[in-house]
Amino acid sequence: MTSTAVSVGESEKNCSDLTSNSNLDGLELDSTLNNSQELPPDSLYGCIVVLGAFLMLMMAIGTTNTFGVYLLEYQRSVFPTTPVSELSWIGSLQFASMCFFGIGAGVLVEQYDARLIGTIGGVVSGGALMVASLCSSPIALVFTQGILFGAGGSCLMIPAVSLPSQWTQKHRAVATGVALAGGSIGGLWMSFAARSMVANLGWQWSLRITGLMTIGVCCPASLLLRKRIQVPKRAKIVDVRVMKNPLFVLLFFVSLFAAGGYFTPYYFMAPYAVVALGEAQNWSANISSILNAGSIAGRILVGLLADRIGPLNTLFISLFVSNLAILTIWLPFKSLGPLIAAALIFGFASGSVVSLVPVVTANLFGVQRLASILGLLFFSYTLGSLVCSPVGGALLDKYGHGTNYTPLIIYDGAFFSAATLLLGVLRMAVDTNLMAKI
Repeated sequence: MTSTAVSVGESEKNCSDLTSNSNLDGLELDSTLNNSQELPPDSLYGCIVVLGAFLMLMMAIGTTNTFGVYLLEYQRSVFPTTPVSELSWIGSLQFASMCFFGIGAGVLVEQYDARLIGTIGGVVSGGALMVASLCSSPIALVFTQGILFGAGGSCLMIPAVSLPSQWTQKHRAVATGVALAGGSIGGLWMSFAARSMVANLGWQWSLRITGLMTIGVCCPASLLLRKRIQVPKRAKIVDVRVMKNPLFVLLFFVSLFAAGGYFTPYYFMAPYAVVALGEAQNWSANISSILNAGSIAGRILVGLLADRIGPLNTLFISLFVSNLAILTIWLPFKSLGPLIAAALIFGFASGSVVSLVPVVTANLFGVQRLASILGLLFFSYTLGSLVCSPVGGALLDKYGHGTNYTPLIIYDGAFFSAATLLLGVLRMAVDTNLMAKI
């Protein structure tokens, strides 16, 4: 750090002062907590919590990250007459529902045993995939593989992304990044597994086996979770006072645009390699795996950088680089080599969209009510994923005639550009000192 950089303590004080001056009134982050039951942060048990979160996100986020493999199968073999814009609703609603139901899941995690919530999530999300294997129409898959899976996944994702921050202070970004790297590792091996199962057993058995694995992994992993801070019950089921804070509003719209831009490459880069570039069908799984491989390294290394220069600064850099990968590599070049480069760079940089937002939220608003605040914040992910990918699919159908992806890529780049601009405004609102560790 340079000599002009402020210390971590000074940075947190600046955030706290700005937060309280923005009508949050401290959000009354519960000084009445039962301190006698709290364990110290940065203890060994925090590593166990991170492991449980890693395994749960491996199945929950990993499954959503491999939807591109199923989309190609649905597009070319199962529902060849159905527009891509309609089929993309299945994948969009997986994550959108996960975030929408995250509002309720956040409240449940605060008020009840996180292990119970995680177990329920594993059963519901795994069961949803098995039920989806019995479906014979796109609309049925929307409700099962999409909405029902997302509802169960919310009970996996919210405790998994919120609890590691309770157990760490010195290396909060790294701990959250390691936990969320589980989603990338899941997407990496699950892309090849799904492609192989679809080719040899059919898409129905691929869904059934994935569903059984989700239950078999997530239910035991949820038993490793534990809340370090017990939050007292409150009169309001959902406390929306945080939504009056200008910092939260800015972060909400940053997340909305970033989430919208984030999932489009995960859903459309894989079929792009086959449909637009004419590569062999196995390249759909290869591109998905490259995206996830980049994301694994990115979430861990970006976490290390965030602990050094601050999560808000790191998130801005990551969004900027992600946008460059889309608009300067994927958009102008129409060959496999640049696509691989775009997938690797985008996967590396964009992982922070998921991994650093919880850390930024914890730094700005504290960890006590983090689960419920993230539930509200992740609603922006719902809106972003619903607006971007289906509309992008419609642009592909109407203006790209199913094979020209240029309108879709430009649309995706516009979302990341908006997210980067708004994050710059948020960064300056927190501290105008560009060298500050924020």
